Amino acid sequence: MKKNLCVLVAALATLLSACSSSGGKTESVDAQSFLRVDGVNIVDESGNKFFIEGTNLGNWLNPEGYMFGFNKVPRTPATPTDPNSQHWINEMLCQLVGPEYAADFWRKFKENYITREDIDYLASTGINTLRLPFHYKLFTRDEYMGSYDENEGFMRIDSVLSWCRPHGIRLILDMHDAPGGQTGDNIDDSYGYPWLFVSEGCQQQFVEIWSRIADYYQDEPLILGYELINEPIAHYFEADLEMLNAQLEPLYMRATAAIRQHDTRHIVLWGGAQWNGNFKMFSHLDFDSNLLLTCHRYGQEPSEKGIQDFIQFRDSVGIAMYMGETGHNTNEWLKSMTKVMRDNNIGFTLWPYKKMFSSSFVGFEAPENWEAIQQFAASERGTYAAIRQVRPDQELARRALDQLLENCRFANCQKALGYIEAAGFKAE
Repeated sequence: MKKNLCVLVAALATLLSACSSSGGKTESVDAQSFLRVDGVNIVDESGNKFFIEGTNLGNWLNPEGYMFGFNKVPRTPATPTDPNSQHWINEMLCQLVGPEYAADFWRKFKENYITREDIDYLASTGINTLRLPFHYKLFTRDEYMGSYDENEGFMRIDSVLSWCRPHGIRLILDMHDAPGGQTGDNIDDSYGYPWLFVSEGCQQQFVEIWSRIADYYQDEPLILGYELINEPIAHYFEADLEMLNAQLEPLYMRATAAIRQHDTRHIVLWGGAQWNGNFKMFSHLDFDSNLLLTCHRYGQEPSEKGIQDFIQFRDSVGIAMYMGETGHNTNEWLKSMTKVMRDNNIGFTLWPYKKMFSSSFVGFEAPENWEAIQQFAASERGTYAAIRQVRPDQELARRALDQLLENCRFANCQKALGYIEAAGFKAE
């Protein structure tokens, strides 16, 4: 009888394990437990499954022009410098209101855009994970968003952790902008080419920053993991694509090895090339026992067919897959897409949490006279004479920027309840 009971218990345990692997469901997970990858699942130290459901704190520490509506006004002429990444936006602001005012704007922006109130609200919707995109310059003495402090990155992350802690929300640290640029497009705030993969100096700085981060956060269980780089190697560089793709895994291995010298418990996230969509160059996924694959996809059919390549790759290598970014679509599309990811055991963080004109959890209104700023941003500013000719009134520009700082505060944002409900979260 005792032997039969043991067999029955073992069979039941196997069945429960199989059920937990088949869909998007988080079991009772200890907030003080480090998470790890176990096959195609993420689990805590007791083996309870954790399914990532959350959003991205995009535009806060890595501003992008479209989130300010700089893509909504036709450019004159058709191809001026487009302020679509932070250093181009900052250049435009310095031309508009001067470098001192621009630096002050960025310092206030960092204080206002994401606060405790934002995290408290996100917790009320039922999310369990936040992906935090950051710029590598937050860990250097380079000027960035009005600061030269090599420890500002730690200060900002520590603030978010303190706001997440009462709710048990996990944090993924995402180096969205790496030294030299890993993508070669606006999203990495670089210079039009993924120089990271051909520069030993950039790679060394990249590895050193991750080593510092791992040393600092090695004992913090609320951090789910370290996402080494975002969307490496855009598809535009056809002549160099084979060479660049071949550099991705060796660089991941180098950074992962450096992290493991300080931190053996946190998950390390490896994203595919070409917008986190191509994983074919990976042949050493056994290099580390705690790797999580991360994919991105926008605009595809919101069905299992639309993410079949990710499902197949995950199952072929037996390593969990997580959708770090998706969204920017209708509520109907979002409802179908999040259901597909839950049904297929692919956790997700939607992009983004907040932006002007919404398509996110919350949105905020454009300031009065913002169209004057948009028009300046879209104008030809290639010469000093051109800047003088198109610059709007100083007082009008400064009032608009000051109002943006107020509008983006959580208290002044509008909750996109339809979006939140469509994504399967609590809309209040």
